[in-house]
Amino acid sequence: MRAPSFHHAEFPADRLRAERMERVSVCVPAREEAATIAGVVAPLIALREAGVIDQVVVLDDDSRDGTGAIAAGLGAEVLRPAQLLPQFGPVLGKGDAMWRALSVLTGELVAFVDADSEDFGAHFALGLLGPLICAPGVQFVKGFYRRPFKDGGAQVQPTGGGRVTELTARPLLAAFHPELAAIRQPLAGEVAGRRELLERLPFTTGYGVDVGLLLDVHAEVGIEAIAQVDLDVRQNRHRPIADLAPMAAAVLAAVTCRLRREGRLVAGDASDGRELLERPPLAELRALRDVR
Repeated sequence: MRAPSFHHAEFPADRLRAERMERVSVCVPAREEAATIAGVVAPLIALREAGVIDQVVVLDDDSRDGTGAIAAGLGAEVLRPAQLLPQFGPVLGKGDAMWRALSVLTGELVAFVDADSEDFGAHFALGLLGPLICAPGVQFVKGFYRRPFKDGGAQVQPTGGGRVTELTARPLLAAFHPELAAIRQPLAGEVAGRRELLERLPFTTGYGVDVGLLLDVHAEVGIEAIAQVDLDVRQNRHRPIADLAPMAAAVLAAVTCRLRREGRLVAGDASDGRELLERPPLAELRALRDVR
C-alpha cells in the first residue's frame, strides 16, 4: 500500500470553506526571514479573512531583522517560542519550536509552513489542509514539489535543490523503511496533521523533526493515513555544503534513534555520534498535569 497522493488544485478555497467542520491553525516558524515573511503571511491572512482557516501564528525566534514586526503588521499572531512552555529551558531548534507551538495552536487541524519560500501562495496551505478536510482517513499530510537550484549567481537550474533530501533522507528510507520510499519530500517543512495525532508523538528538537514525525506517524497510524500533496514548485535560499553536514547528521540521528528503539540497530552500530534530544508527547504532559 502507498500513501495517497493529491494535487493542490483539487482543494480550492471554496471547497475547504464549505466542507470543513473543525478549527484550523497554520503556524510559520521563522528566524531572520524579513525578505520572505510578508509573502508567506499575507496569503494566510487572506485565507483567514475568507473563513478558510481560523488562526495564523508566526513563531519568531528572536529575529533581529524585523521578521516579527512585519508579520504582526499584516495581522498574524506573533509569538516567541521561548515564551511557550518555558519550564523546558532554551528553545533547541525548529522541532522544539513546533512542539511548543502546539500548546497555543487552537485548531483541531494544524499546518506548518516554512517562512523562507520565495514563491509561496495560498495553495500551499490549501493543499496541505485539503486531504485532512476532504479525504476520509487521512491524518497526516506532507507537501512535495519541484525544487529549482540557485547556483549563487543569476542562473537557476530547474532541479537540484533538496540535497540533504536526495543524498541522505530518501536513501535511508529506501533502505530501512521501503514503504515510505515513495514519499517525495520526507524533509518538507510543509506538513499538516490532526492535533490529536501530533500530541501523541515526540518531537525531535532540531532539523531531524520532519523525518522523525514521518516515521512516528507511520508507526502510529500506518501508511494509509499519510497523504502527500503536489504543491508544484518551491524556491528557497540554498545553503553552502558546510551548512548541510549538520542537517544530514540530524536526519541520520533521527532515523537511527528509531531503528534502535525498534531493535533493528544495536548500540555501537551506525550513528551520528550524538545523543538525540526529543520533547515528550504533549498528551503525556497534559495527563501528568491532570493527575497532579
